[in-house]
Amino acid sequence: MSAGRVNAVKPPPGKWADLSRRVASTLVLLGIGIMLAVATGVWLRLAMALISAITFWELAAMTGWKNPRLHPGIFGAWRPFALAVIAFMSQVVAQMFDHPAAILALLFPLVAGIPGAATRDRWTYAIFGLAILLVAYGLVGFREQFGLSFVLWLMGIVILSDTAGYFFGRIIGGPKFWPSLSPKKTWSGTVAGWICAALLGAVLYATGHGDGLLIWISPLVCLAGQMGDIAESWLKRRAGVKDSSNLIPGHGGFMDRFDAVTGAVLATMLIELLDYLPTVT
Repeated sequence: MSAGRVNAVKPPPGKWADLSRRVASTLVLLGIGIMLAVATGVWLRLAMALISAITFWELAAMTGWKNPRLHPGIFGAWRPFALAVIAFMSQVVAQMFDHPAAILALLFPLVAGIPGAATRDRWTYAIFGLAILLVAYGLVGFREQFGLSFVLWLMGIVILSDTAGYFFGRIIGGPKFWPSLSPKKTWSGTVAGWICAALLGAVLYATGHGDGLLIWISPLVCLAGQMGDIAESWLKRRAGVKDSSNLIPGHGGFMDRFDAVTGAVLATMLIELLDYLPTVT
C-alpha cells in the first residue's frame, strides 16, 4: 500500500472526539446563567426574546420552510427569518405587557407558520415552536419571581446531567438508553445524571439553601432535560440534518445547546402548576 494510500485512511473517531462540543454546550449554559445574573427588566426580556427567535428560525428551517418545492422563488429562504421576527415580537409583547391575556401573543408565530410547514411536520412545528416560546417566557418568570438562585439551580442540573452523562457514559459504557434516537447516550450516563442531580439537591438542602423537595425534584428535572435532548435528536433525524444550524461554528446551532434546557424548564413549569416547586435560596 502506498504512502498516499496510508495517509488517506482516517483513524476511527475516539470516544472523546466530541468533547469540544460538550465544553461548548457548558460554556453556552454558563453564559445564560451570567446573562440572567446581570440582566433584569427590559434587557432580560429582550435577550430571551432574541434567543427564542433564533431557535425558532432553526425550527422553521427544519420543518419545511426552506423546501423550494413548498416555497419557490427568492423569498422562500427568507420565510424562516420572517417567522423568527414574528416570534421575537410575540415574545416581547407577552413579556412586556402586564396582563394575563398577553401570553396569548405567543400563539402568533404558530398560527403564522403552521400553514407553511411541510404537511407531515405541521404538528412537529407547532409542538416544538410552543415549547421554544414557553421556555423563554418561563425563564424570565422564574428569574423575576424566584430569584437568580432558582435559575442557577436549573442550569446546574442541566450542566451536571450533561457532564456526568458524557464522562460516565464513556468510562462505564454499557447498554444504550435509546439507540434509535441517540446512539451515544447510555444507561450508565443517564443514571449518573440523575444521581448527580439528586446530590445537588441534597447539598443545597444540607447547606440550608433549599427544602427537602430538591432531593427528588432535581432528578425529575434532570430526566426532563434528557428527554429534551432526545426530542431534539428525533427532530434532527426527521429533518435529515446533523445540527439544527451552523450558527455556532463547529458546534451546531442554538437548539443543539438549548434542548436539555427546554425539557428542564418545561418540567419545572409543570411542577409549579402542580404546586410542588422546591425552594432555592
